[in-house]
Amino acid sequence: MKLIHVAAAVLNQTPLDWRGNLLRCQAAIREARSRGVSVLCLPELCLTGYGCEDAFLSANTHRRAWLMMSELLQETHGMVVSVGLPVWHQGGVYNCVMVMIDGVAAGLVAKRFLAGDGIHYEPRWFKAWPVGVRDVFTPPEPDGEGAGGAGSAVLLPIGDLIFDIGGVRLGFEICEDAWVAARPGAGLARLGVDLILNPSASHFAFGKLEVRRRFVLEGSRAFNATYVYANLLGNEAGRAIYDGDAMIATGGCLVAEGERFSFADFLVTDAVVDVEATRMAQARTSSFRPDLTGDDPLLMVAGFRWPLLAAAAVSRTSGFEARGDYWQKTDDLKEEEFARAEALALFDYLRKCRARGFVVSLSGGADSAAVACLVHLMVRLALDEIGRAELVAKLGYYRELVSAADGSEADEAILARTLTRWLLTTAYQATENSGPVTRQAAQTVAGAVGARHFELDVTALHQGYVQTIEQALGRSLEWSADDIALQNIQARVRSPGIWMLTNLTGGLLLSTSNRSEAAVGYATMDGDTSGGLAPIAGIDKAFLRHWLCWLENRGPRLRNGMRLFLPELQAVTAQAPTAELRPPGAAQTDEADLMPYPLLDAIERLAIRDKLPPLEVWQLVQREFPHYEAGPLAAWVERFYRLWSRNQWKRERYAPSFHLDDENLDPKTWCRWPILSGGFEVELDDLRVAAAAQNSHFGS
Repeated sequence: MKLIHVAAAVLNQTPLDWRGNLLRCQAAIREARSRGVSVLCLPELCLTGYGCEDAFLSANTHRRAWLMMSELLQETHGMVVSVGLPVWHQGGVYNCVMVMIDGVAAGLVAKRFLAGDGIHYEPRWFKAWPVGVRDVFTPPEPDGEGAGGAGSAVLLPIGDLIFDIGGVRLGFEICEDAWVAARPGAGLARLGVDLILNPSASHFAFGKLEVRRRFVLEGSRAFNATYVYANLLGNEAGRAIYDGDAMIATGGCLVAEGERFSFADFLVTDAVVDVEATRMAQARTSSFRPDLTGDDPLLMVAGFRWPLLAAAAVSRTSGFEARGDYWQKTDDLKEEEFARAEALALFDYLRKCRARGFVVSLSGGADSAAVACLVHLMVRLALDEIGRAELVAKLGYYRELVSAADGSEADEAILARTLTRWLLTTAYQATENSGPVTRQAAQTVAGAVGARHFELDVTALHQGYVQTIEQALGRSLEWSADDIALQNIQARVRSPGIWMLTNLTGGLLLSTSNRSEAAVGYATMDGDTSGGLAPIAGIDKAFLRHWLCWLENRGPRLRNGMRLFLPELQAVTAQAPTAELRPPGAAQTDEADLMPYPLLDAIERLAIRDKLPPLEVWQLVQREFPHYEAGPLAAWVERFYRLWSRNQWKRERYAPSFHLDDENLDPKTWCRWPILSGGFEVELDDLRVAAAAQNSHFGS
C-alpha cells in the first residue's frame, strides 16, 4: 500500500482582502497540518478572491498576490499545497495554481478552459492556456520591476504541467476544466497521474450539487486516480453564493465530503487514500493505453519524503454515506438549500459591508414576510453552527449588538430573538387602502421572528401628493382613468420613510420584489424596489409561496434534529397575494392583475430560458395547463411578452440580487436583453392568427 493523506479546504474569501484572505489560507494550512495532511488543495484564485472583476487587470493585484503566495510558502514545509492566484505572463493574464512543495515554489499550472457563460466572465480578464505548452515565468519584484519575490533568482515553469513528487504523480483540472467534454483528466490518466486536484470557484445553483458529484466520482473512476475537489464558500463578492462542498473520491467511491453553506471562515475535509490501489485498477483496465513518449518536458520532478501511514488509516467510506451535511438526506432539499443559501449570503453581505442590520418594509404579504424570515433564519442557523462567541466576533464592529449578546441569556432561542431585534427592523406602512388583515399579518410575522417593528401611517403623505398633482392639473384624479398613477404613488410614498429608518439604524434596506414580478415589471420603481439588496429577486413567486408554507409547517433542520418552523406564517399563507393599492372594494389580487403565478413562471421559463417564440409557448402551456381555455392562455402569453419587452429598464435598475439558479433574470450576471426592442410584434401576430383559427375550429 502507498497511503497518502490528502485534503481539500473551502474558504470564505473576499476580493482584494489581502490580510483576511492570507490569514484564512494560513489557518487552513495549519489545520490540515495538525491532522497530518500531506497534500492540500485550496480553491481557485483564493489569494485574490475570484470576484475581483477588472482588478485582475491591475498590476497591483498581481504584486499583492505574489507577496501573499511568498508568505504562504513558509507554511508549507513538509507538505504539498496548491493555491490559486492570477499570473501576468507575456502580456496576458492567466488563472493559475501555484504548487508549493516542502516550502518551495515548484511551478504554475494554468487553466485551459475558461468559464465565459452565465454568471462567469473569465475570458474578459484571462487567457486560456494552450494544451501541452510549457514556458518560463519570471516572478515579479515587490515594486513591480524585474525578477524577484518567491525564488527571486529562480525562473519558474508555467503551463500545462504535471508533477512527480517523491514518486507520486500530481495533476490538475481547474474548475471549468472538469465541466467540458475534453477534460484534461483523460490526458493526465495516460501519464499515470495518481492525484488530480480541482481548485474551484463553482457558484451555487439549485440542482448543481449532483452534477459536481458526478464529475468528481466519474473522474476518480475513469481516470483511476484520487480526485480532490476544493471550492469557495459563502457570499464572496455580493451576488454569487458559494456552497463549499469539498469532495474526495478514489476509484469511483466518495470517501469524504465537507459540509455545505457553513458560516465558518474555512473548513478542511481530509481522507487517507491508497494510490497503489488506483494504480492496480488502471493496470487491470485492458483498454488503458499509457503515453510512453520518453522524457516529458511537462513533467516536473521533485523529491519528497511521504510520511508512513498505517493501513488502518485509509478512508473506506463509499457512496452517499460520505455526505457531509446532516440535513441533505431529505425530500425537501430545494427548500433547505434556499433557506441556507440565503441565510449565509445575507450574513456575509451584512458583515462584509459592515452594516448594522437589515430593514424591511413589511407589508403583511408573502414577499416581505419571506425576506424577514430569511433574516431570522440567518441568525438561528449561524448560532446553531458557530455559536454565540464566533457569531458576535464576526459582527464585532457592531458594538451595541455585542453588548446585547453579552447581556443575554444562554438559551439559544432567547439569544436569537435578542440578536434579531438588533439586526432586523421592520415597518408596516399604511395608507387608507390598507386593511386589517395585512396589518395584523405584518405584526404577527415581526413578533414571530423577533424584529423591532413599527407601524407608520403614510396616508397624509399619499393624499398630499395626490392633491398637489390635482391642483397642478386642474382636475381630480379618478381610479377609472388614473389607475396606475394612483397605485404607484402609494408605493413610492413608502420609500422615503423606510430609507430614513435605514439611515438612522445604519442598516441595509432589503427590497422585496421577486423574480416573477421582475419578469413582467409588476413593481413600482423607487417604491417596493427601493433597497440596497434584493435577496429574493432570483426566486419565482410560486416557489416562494410554497416555501413559506414549508417554513410554516416544517422548516430547516438544526443540528440537534429539531426543525425551525414558524406556524405564525399562517397569517400570510392564508391570503391571496395582493399589492393592496386599490380601494378595498376593488378586491385587488396580483393574479387578477397579471395571470396565475404558476402559469406566469411556466411562460417565463419557456420564453426566456428556452428562448421560444409566443406561438410555441402557447402550444406548450396548453398541454401543461389543460384546465385553462386556449383563448385566455393566448391572451396571457401575449401579456407576458409585452410586459417582458417593455420592462427591461426596470430589471436593469433592481438592487443587486443573489444568484440562486441558472435561470436567473439578472441582466448584470445572467440574462441580457435590450432595453429597446421590437417587442415581438411579428411573433405575436403569429400567435393571434393561430389562436383565432383554433377558436374558429372549436366554435364550428
